[in-house]
Order: sequence, then C-alpha cells, then structure tokens
Amino acid sequence: MKSTSKKNQPADRMPTILITGGHAGLGLACAQQFASNWRVNLVLAGRSPDPMARVAQQIRSRYGVKVSTLTLDLSSLASVRKAAAKHCAMLESGQIDSLDGILLNAGAQFHGPISYSVDGYEETFAVNCLGSFLLVNLLLDSVSDGGRIVFTASGTHDPETVDGKMVGAAAEPDANALANEGKHGIKPLSGGRRYSTSKLCTILYAYELDRRLRRARSSIASIAFDPGLIPETGLARTAPKFVQWMICTSLMKWLLKRLGVTMGSLPFSGSCLTRLAVDPSFVNGSGKYFQSKNGALIEVRSSKTSYDQNRAEKLWKDSAQLVYLQANEEPATLRHLCAAD
Repeated sequence: MKSTSKKNQPADRMPTILITGGHAGLGLACAQQFASNWRVNLVLAGRSPDPMARVAQQIRSRYGVKVSTLTLDLSSLASVRKAAAKHCAMLESGQIDSLDGILLNAGAQFHGPISYSVDGYEETFAVNCLGSFLLVNLLLDSVSDGGRIVFTASGTHDPETVDGKMVGAAAEPDANALANEGKHGIKPLSGGRRYSTSKLCTILYAYELDRRLRRARSSIASIAFDPGLIPETGLARTAPKFVQWMICTSLMKWLLKRLGVTMGSLPFSGSCLTRLAVDPSFVNGSGKYFQSKNGALIEVRSSKTSYDQNRAEKLWKDSAQLVYLQANEEPATLRHLCAAD
C-alpha cells in the first residue's frame, strides 16, 4: 500500500497509533495515556474481539477519541496477513485518518510442555517474533513520515543482568533453530530461555529495521523498549496459579527490586511507552534501547549480542523466509535493500 504521508494529510486530522495487545495490561495503560494526555486516535489489535470492543467503547466514551479494533492472532501468519489487509482497507476508506506509529506490545511467555503455532513453529518465537516481524513488513508503507515503531523488549535478553540470570540466558538468535525448537528428539530450551531469546531477537529486529530505514533515508523511527517487570500484565498466565499470585505480592516486588531486577509499573511504563511513540523528546530515538526502571525512563545499552549486525541481518533474512514474505509484500521503502541483499 502507498505510504500515507503527514504532509498529504488534512491539517485537522488526528494521529493514529496501532497497539498490539492494546486492550489489556501494559497496552491498555498505554492506550489510556494516549487518549487522555495526547488526544491520539487508536487501533487496538488483539485476538479477543469482545474484550477489545468493550475497551474501545469505554475509551471512546471517556476521552472522545476514535478507537478501532483489529482481530489479530500473532501466532498465526494467516491472521497477521488478514489483519494487515483489513487495516490497509480501513486507511483507504478513511475509517482511520493515518498510521503514525505501531507499538508491538503483545507478547507471551509459555511455561510447561513446549507448544507449537498453527504454522508449526515454537509458540514463543511465533508470537513474540515472527508475528510482529510480518506485521511490521506488511504495514511499514502505511506509516506516516516521521512515524515511530516501538518494539516491546525485555531486560531478560541480557545474560549479564539480574533479569537475564533469573529467567535463563538467551540462546543463539537463530530463527530456524528457534522456530523448530524441540523437534527431532532434541531437548528444548526451558520456557525462560525461550522467552529471553525471543526478546533478544526483538531487539535485533528493532536495530536492523533502524539500519535499513536509515539506508533508505526514511524518517520513520525504530525503537526498542523494556517496560521492566510488571507482574500485573498477565505475562506469567501460563505459570502455576501460586506463582502468579506470589509474584504480584508487595513482598515479592520489594524482594525482586532489592535483588536488582528491573521493575516497572502499569501506569509509569504505560506512560513511557506512550512518550516513546509520540513525545518530541524522543525524535532521535531510532536505533536506541530505552528502559523503564524503578520510576525512571532511561536510555541504556542492551546486551553485547544485540549489537551484532551480522546476527541481526541473518535473523531478518531467515525470518522473512519463515513467514513466506513475498516480493509484493516487501515494504517499498526497503525493497531496493532486499534486492541488494
């Protein structure tokens, strides 16, 4: 689809941000910040139509902004393609004024026996990586000039931090190996390591997209963000009930903070994610990694591996093959780079 440029938009139009998982947890906190403090129209994308519809109506009624919903299951490549096509149709019809940002917020951590997506890929990698990767490629040409794409990452990606050590050291960010984890009789990585590795891949995607955008002389930004550990987001919903309860207690939060875990909160981390997407203060944030840590939004260095350009380029190319990205689906902005590759 042809890019919707800000300079071609009516002067009175309102910017629109798409948030995956925008109807619950961190995504909802972020959506409410957008609507109340920034007067931004929203597209909430997720796999639960009825809860999304209820949240959308609540935000419309309370804040007076336009809120659309988009059914999207990141574990299904077909669902991602269908959602992207519907979103482009909404833009063409004028149902949405513009697309000024994409917040790749949705994610999951799977405990217990390894599971696979409908496409046959390990579910953590399918949801946290491949689904978002495909969505960005399909919608990039629709993002307005100066728009921002924010990848929600995690400090668990860095094995040198307390966050990484507690969850399990990230493995090699090899897309083919991660997509087929646990097959052919090979013992799979633990759920924690699958999660931390998926977040390393998320940051590699963000940095590689930034490099490709800069080479294409695009004004779109690609930013990585760690919201910190927020037990209330439901990220550990597949963990035992006792673990889910324990991690939300004040005592456990205090202990985790004392141990050096990067802690966030729904209100503050939601505000941080909002600011990274629209605040002029972060206009030069592309290719950088920001962290919500104990009540402060700071720019920090991510892991050593995350800056490996060869790994990032290979991850990008292998992911494109795994999602069956066709020539007509490649973003026009980046197409000449793909041809050069």
